[in-house]
Amino acid sequence: MTKDQFFKELQVGLRKLPSEEQKDIMQDYEEHFFMGMEERKTEEEIAHSLGSPQQIAKELLATYHLEKVENTVSTGNIFRALWAVIGLGFFNMVIVLGPFIALVALIVSGWIVGGSFILSPLLVIVDSILQPSGFAFFQLFMSILLVGLGIFIVIGMFYLTKFSMKGFVSYLKFNAKLVKGGLKND
Repeated sequence: MTKDQFFKELQVGLRKLPSEEQKDIMQDYEEHFFMGMEERKTEEEIAHSLGSPQQIAKELLATYHLEKVENTVSTGNIFRALWAVIGLGFFNMVIVLGPFIALVALIVSGWIVGGSFILSPLLVIVDSILQPSGFAFFQLFMSILLVGLGIFIVIGMFYLTKFSMKGFVSYLKFNAKLVKGGLKND
């Protein structure tokens, strides 16, 4: 593969990155080729030693999104980082997507339970309006108890959600390092 072919393929893989990032990366790889030429290597040897431009682009894209999610934790950034890390290899489809789906299901169910407990007095009110003869103080007091429990669950879910997102971002970083082969040096 010639230098031009390498750069064309790398450019295609990096198109989702901001133009400034693309320029910096292209300059870095331009330096690799320049230094290789000084060592009297051919363009093909240099390109071969650098590896596949598509894989390089995937790794750089994953790194960029992981850094972005570290700086600004948002749902969109987490999903972009998730897909970028999954893109590193088919192996990641199971290893990353499975725990992510389980984590999201756990968090969503916790929020739903907490919210439904908080809203339980509304059900008692609706029930007493629809069936006035069926009103029982036990239902009222149980719904008040559930409101208190729901408040505790919602507060716990707030902190659990924050902690889980930070933990999952760390897991994505670990997985990206593992796929890149970076754990050999740690």
